[in-house]
Amino acid sequence: MEKTIVTSGKSIDLAIDAALQQLGLDRDSVSVQVLQQAKSGFLGFGAQPAKVQVTYEAPDEQPEAPKVALSSASRSKPKKAAPKAPEAPKAEAPKVEAPKAEAPKAEAPKAEPKVEAPKAPKAPRPERKPEAPKAPAEPKVYAPAEPGSVEEKIEQFLKGLLEHMDSQAVPHCWKEEGSTYKVELVGEDLGYLIGRRGDTLDAIQHLTNYTINKDVEGHIRVNVDAECYREKREDSLRRYARKKAQQVLKARRRTTLEPMNAYERHVVHAALQDMENITTHSTGVEPNRRVVIEYVR
Repeated sequence: MEKTIVTSGKSIDLAIDAALQQLGLDRDSVSVQVLQQAKSGFLGFGAQPAKVQVTYEAPDEQPEAPKVALSSASRSKPKKAAPKAPEAPKAEAPKVEAPKAEAPKAEAPKAEPKVEAPKAPKAPRPERKPEAPKAPAEPKVYAPAEPGSVEEKIEQFLKGLLEHMDSQAVPHCWKEEGSTYKVELVGEDLGYLIGRRGDTLDAIQHLTNYTINKDVEGHIRVNVDAECYREKREDSLRRYARKKAQQVLKARRRTTLEPMNAYERHVVHAALQDMENITTHSTGVEPNRRVVIEYVR
């Protein structure tokens, strides 16, 4: 059963975080609709907080079993029985028993003790050999970029950008199909380079594409990744899209997903394109463009 709550905050992200903390759910388990954008006002007057409506799936409530009223008879206390008067002991005449003559008992011959056959000794259990320790995964080896190549230009730009961000990460670039280049950021503490839901990583990728395309002929595409975040995000989006599509099939009414960038919307469209009785399309304008999942007969 779907339920909704409305929360507010200084920004849309803070309003969403307030709802997630209140529900104890993660971001992929809810659907968000922006009711009101935050307004700063003028000189502190007319300021308005951002408001969002969060829809989540709640378990169906089970009806309580009716309570059976106790009858007046069952509520009444049991009456105590009146104590009986003790009976007087009856005087009995002592009985005199005649002594019985006992016949001598014949003893049965004792059975000879059984001689058990010696048990065969148990075969010793084979000793378990200790498992060999698993070899640690070998670090990935990246081929160095050739001098003067596009790969070298991309790596040099990213090295300078990461130094300004006080990051020790090292970029490794290689060419994929066509005019597409892949960059992997390698190092420790890469979480802040990824950012919340990949926002920082998207910004780094956007700056790299804008700068590199100024100095090369034609148009190339640079995909920047760290700790395989892109692959993990795609898997999460596919699961989220299928879950929402199942809810649409069950309720037979459409639903609108949270705002996504063009790449994430493409992942959702591709995940549901072969699903029966389901169609998808995008609505709104950037950066609040969303995917709509709709039921069709």
